[in-house]
Amino acid sequence: MSGDDTSELQTGLGRRYDPTDEPQSFTVTVTEGPDRGARVPLEGVLLVGQSPTCALRLTDHLVSRRHLSLEPAGARVRICDLGSTNGTYVDAVAVNDAWLRGGEVIRIGDSSLTLSAGVPSEGSAPIARANRFGKLLGGSLEMRRLYPLAERLAQANIPVLVEGETGTGKEVLAEALHEGSPRAEGPWVVFDCTAVPESLIESELFGHERGAFTGAVAPRRGLFERAHGGTLFIDEIGDLATPLQAKLLRAIERCEVRRVGSDDPIVVDVRIIAATRRNLDHEVQEGRFRDDLFHRLVVGRIELPPLRKRQGDIAVLARHFWTELGGSPRALGSDLVARWEDYSWPGNVRELRNTVARQLAVGDLQRSARRAEAADEAPPGVPSEVVSQVLGMRLPLPLARMRIVEAFEQLYIEQVLREHGGNVAKAAAASGIAKRYFQLLRSRRS
Repeated sequence: MSGDDTSELQTGLGRRYDPTDEPQSFTVTVTEGPDRGARVPLEGVLLVGQSPTCALRLTDHLVSRRHLSLEPAGARVRICDLGSTNGTYVDAVAVNDAWLRGGEVIRIGDSSLTLSAGVPSEGSAPIARANRFGKLLGGSLEMRRLYPLAERLAQANIPVLVEGETGTGKEVLAEALHEGSPRAEGPWVVFDCTAVPESLIESELFGHERGAFTGAVAPRRGLFERAHGGTLFIDEIGDLATPLQAKLLRAIERCEVRRVGSDDPIVVDVRIIAATRRNLDHEVQEGRFRDDLFHRLVVGRIELPPLRKRQGDIAVLARHFWTELGGSPRALGSDLVARWEDYSWPGNVRELRNTVARQLAVGDLQRSARRAEAADEAPPGVPSEVVSQVLGMRLPLPLARMRIVEAFEQLYIEQVLREHGGNVAKAAAASGIAKRYFQLLRSRRS
């Protein structure tokens, strides 16, 4: 039961779950300690500790602020010690990262917790039958657990925090929440905290008046004003500097902003959806993120699982991207898909999509080059001279592939824009990627 017994988790591949496994409902009950009798259902990731951010908050002084996490996965529960001071014990065995099935006693500090399992009961967390939520695709049990919550969050006019590793699709989910909300007809505005210099973020969010600073030659509306009546998506909010966190909190709480260089408040009606790759609970503990802003954002909270935990979704997504990018379904071999399924995908869905694009580009280019050489004519798609030029550079394989993929992406963007009359929003939707990412690929052409 110890961390040593779960080497499968340390390989990066994780356990492969069968989506047909009968899911269980779990309940955690405090059976010993100062909080004896406390009982919470296990629906999604459950944090246990003294911190106010923990769903199961204990007053036991020997328990760390964020002591452990419990996460249901089909018929089992993953327990992870979060670097606690006094350790986590299951049936008297010290654990760091392990799997439980229910019936075990968890000992932390002077408290004991019992994990109880049972069949799903009426009122327990539902599991969707659908294999997607808006543009977010995935039929794994891990994803289908999220869709009912996503549907409820979409309809609720509350702030939402979307968490997950880089490349898991946080922006895609955020846009799906907007499109499924009563604000769907309103603006969808995106701000990336890592893409703007810190000195310009206040002006970008709240706007500025003429003469507010050097270069401010005209008044400018900020993103809050542009998102009035709709949704403002703030990506990588965990990277926002502390002084700006205070100003953002004030804007959210008062529903008003002040442009840089002005004392006049401007009332705004904006829904905030934020995303982060960071562990904000830990950032709050370390004093790098304001706890008041954190609690204001986590009124709604949803975490996207990494691709390595989404059993069956790698093949589904690979085939989806393959056909979406113009590949013939019959040309995608099962052996290639099998190799992809055996990879841990540290870059998650974004890395998978780029891999599919690269495979299409390189494979099609090689076949096209051979046909062109035989027919003494230029092949369709990326010109064969691109391949020859890259090969002549004698670059390392990863860099050479990247150059060819960039050429493929440029031609793809040009083609899809032509097909949709230059309309970026429609072209991005047809490409199956977020508008901001489409704009990024488009900007690389210049």
